Amino acid sequence: MTREDLIEQIRLKKSYLCVGLDTDPDKLPSHILKEEDPVFAFNKQIIDATKDFCVAYKPNIAFYEALGTAGWESLRKTLAYIPDTHFTIADAKRGDIGNTSAMYAQTFFNRYPFDAVTVAPYMGRDSIEPFLAYAGKWAIVLGLTSNPGAGDFEQLLLSNGMRLFEQVLQTVAGWGSTENLMFVAGATRPEGLRQVRAVIPEHFLLIPGVGAQGGSLEAVSEAALNDDIGILVNASRSILYASSGVDFADRAFEEAASMQKAMSAFIG
Repeated sequence: MTREDLIEQIRLKKSYLCVGLDTDPDKLPSHILKEEDPVFAFNKQIIDATKDFCVAYKPNIAFYEALGTAGWESLRKTLAYIPDTHFTIADAKRGDIGNTSAMYAQTFFNRYPFDAVTVAPYMGRDSIEPFLAYAGKWAIVLGLTSNPGAGDFEQLLLSNGMRLFEQVLQTVAGWGSTENLMFVAGATRPEGLRQVRAVIPEHFLLIPGVGAQGGSLEAVSEAALNDDIGILVNASRSILYASSGVDFADRAFEEAASMQKAMSAFIG
């Protein structure tokens, strides 16, 4: 999906919601466990409930590969079920030497035809470039995260006066363009989002952390929106597990609708 297509969908739906499909078998409603493929059956109902309110879906690959071949099959069916109008992200956080990254890119752009894949920049340019070689595909690079260990490296002050995450953003942005590079920036520190925007004002940001992790949608929107909207705000647990009962899809519908309504106020 191109940047133009993504922006069109955002403005059409007045939403920049991304639903994270972090489907944990241990958290599925008991009646779903009776299905032949419980993970796909759950995802299918979540997609049906939320597709009118979101523009993207982000399966976290760890939840699927942990189930072995059955999990990869659930992922394949889930990806095929997502409407073509929606941006799809493989949250895989890959990144390795060039020839290995090339294989990862084949996996998530050809074998499982996602629009984007999350990648880690630690190993440098040759670990990212293979993901940028596909027309209409995106690399979403870890920038400033909000996990407890983020300060171990990301906030280190360099001799040039920049924080390490700022150097990563500035350097990686030069390897591609606003048409094929996005960056991950966590929602729980709005001041950090402003710092990110100061370095990369035009790039799209994938922003996790709103909902169960405590990030504020309003604070995120005020800190990170640009002229093209420029953000995808991810919510996973707050939507997926809004209920653990037979009404889980109805509650997911309500949660997604509520988030879309709040987002619409920020889209002219």
